[in-house]
Amino acid sequence: MASFLKLSDSAKMPIVGLGTWQARPGKVEEAVKVAIDAGYRHIDCAYLYENEDEVGTAIQEKIRENVVKREDLFIVSKLWSTFFEKNLVKEAFQKTLKDLKLDYLDLYLIHFPQGLKPGKELIPKDANGKIITGKATFLDAWEGMEELVDKGLVKFLGVSNFNHFQIEQLLNKPGLKHKPVNNQVECHPYLTQDKLIQYCHSKNITVTAYCPLGSPERPWAKPGEPSLLEDPRIKEIAAKHKRSIAQVLIRFHIQRNVAVIPKSVTPAHIIENFKVFDFSLSNEEMTTILSFNRNWRCCSLFQFALLSDYPFNAEY
Repeated sequence: MASFLKLSDSAKMPIVGLGTWQARPGKVEEAVKVAIDAGYRHIDCAYLYENEDEVGTAIQEKIRENVVKREDLFIVSKLWSTFFEKNLVKEAFQKTLKDLKLDYLDLYLIHFPQGLKPGKELIPKDANGKIITGKATFLDAWEGMEELVDKGLVKFLGVSNFNHFQIEQLLNKPGLKHKPVNNQVECHPYLTQDKLIQYCHSKNITVTAYCPLGSPERPWAKPGEPSLLEDPRIKEIAAKHKRSIAQVLIRFHIQRNVAVIPKSVTPAHIIENFKVFDFSLSNEEMTTILSFNRNWRCCSLFQFALLSDYPFNAEY
C-alpha cells in the first residue's frame, strides 16, 4: 500500500500526517518533535489553531539536528475566513510562514468556505451575538492564494470543509490558474463521505481526513454522543489484528486512498498511530466498517449553519 498520495506528476503527499488542532501551546512543540523522530513527514497546521509558532520551533530544531531536511517535510497550513480579501491573504500567509519559520509551504488550504468580516476577531459577532460575514468570498481568496504560488511561496493549493458544489464553483471560476489538489474534511466510520470522496477523486483532487478518531477530546462533546474509540464492532476488528482501535481507524483511510491526520500530544499514541503500514484490513472488514456510516459529524460548526456558504447542508 502506497505511503504517499500523488498530487502531480512530480509531487506527492505523505498519506499519514500529524494533526495539530487543539494541541495546546506547551504541548504541541514536543508532539511535533516526537512525530518527526517517529517518521512523520506531513504536519498539518492552521492560522486558526494559534500554535504555529511552536510547531515552527519544533520543525527548525529537527532540521538543525539533521533528523530531517526541509524538502523531506510536507507542511500544510490554512487561510482563515477573516482574510478572504485579496490584500489580506498575503498578510495572514506571512504570519503563518513567519511563525512556522519556513520560506515556503507545501500546501495552503482555504480553511472554511464562508468569508467573515475582517478584523482582530477570528469569529466576529454583532451586539446580538450574530456572526458577521465578509464581502469577499472564497473565490476572491483563491486569487490571492494563486499569487503566492506564482511567487514560489506555496507549492500547491487546496480547500477544506468544501462540499462538491463549492468545489465545482471553484473549478469553473473564470481565469482559474491553479486547481485545488486537496479537500480536507471530517471523515471516519460514522461519516464515511463516500460520495464526496468519489467526486474529489474523479476531479484529481486528493482527500485528507480530519478527526479520524472522532475527536474524543472535543470541548463541545455531549453525553450519549457516539464514540468510535468505544465501538465494540471496531474493537473486535482491532483485537483480531492485535492492533489498537486508533490504528484500525487510521488504516481504514489509507486503504481508501485518503490521507489521514490523527492528532495526539501523547508520545506513545503519536508513535503507535504511525505504525499502520504493516497490516491490512480485509475487503470484508472494510465493507463492515463502511456500513457504520450514520452521517454524524463531530465538527458540524452549527454556529455558521444559517450563513450563505455553510457547506454541510448539501448531501455531499
